[in-house]
Amino acid sequence: MGLHDLRPDPGSKKKRKRVGRGIAAGQGKTSGRGTKGQNARSGGGKGIYFEGGQLPLARRLPYKRGFTNIRKIVYRPVNIYDLAAFEAGTEIDPELMSAVGLIKRASDPVVILGSGELDVALTVKAHRFSASARSKIEAAGGEVEVLTLA
Repeated sequence: MGLHDLRPDPGSKKKRKRVGRGIAAGQGKTSGRGTKGQNARSGGGKGIYFEGGQLPLARRLPYKRGFTNIRKIVYRPVNIYDLAAFEAGTEIDPELMSAVGLIKRASDPVVILGSGELDVALTVKAHRFSASARSKIEAAGGEVEVLTLA
């Protein structure tokens, strides 16, 4: 078998309909458009937006405008006061937060926010830190480690 032997499957290719080529062709004279009227003219017909004079759907639903960014990263927030319950020297990462119920899934991106006070030194690993959270953890003698998003 060579390239010159290749053919489309029988019946998969249809010949285009040649309209306006005489009455014997079956699509002559009016070319299947009927007689007169808006749809018989070139460029005739109503647009997809037109709904017979009724206010079109796109204008009736103003709250449906815009779009949803499918690449938006939704971080799971954890506050400093949530971390204050851990013992000094604990290494806190998303797996541990998930195990104790601070977040639902360990695979979710986590942001540490600065609400609350911290008086124990902790090593905190998360995907993002607010400036106040970072300063509070470091002021308590702890360390901050930023994880990369997978």
